[in-house]
Amino acid sequence: MVNACRDGQYSPLIKRMSSGWAVMGESQFLKGYCLLLPDPVVPHLNAMDFSVRDKFLSDMGKLGDATLAATGALRINYAMFGNVEPALHAHVIPRYTTEEPTMRTAHPWMYDWSAAPQFDVQLHGPLLAAIRDRLS
Repeated sequence: MVNACRDGQYSPLIKRMSSGWAVMGESQFLKGYCLLLPDPVVPHLNAMDFSVRDKFLSDMGKLGDATLAATGALRINYAMFGNVEPALHAHVIPRYTTEEPTMRTAHPWMYDWSAAPQFDVQLHGPLLAAIRDRLS
């Protein structure tokens, strides 16, 4: 994904940030789901030196602020794992009062991502632009 972002060939690309790339998730299991991808790619957070790590975590918070404002979500969940894909990326997940009661407090990975809408410029482009505007 990072190479596609560098080439300007990734349609879910929101914006280049100081530490990497803000993108909308290819699966929009919750409207406004985003990721922050560091550039250069590193295997995990602890592989970054302190100044780069601080920028990455700050950018993650800024992306969360912009997503919260653009979506009207109740809150933002943040996650970093690196178990399946050994390349650091931060998940920025808006949570809504409109979620089903059983899902509202559940781990976001409980959603069926395969049944979720896939990112579509026509459908998600206005939200992407709203998040980008709030990051500017």
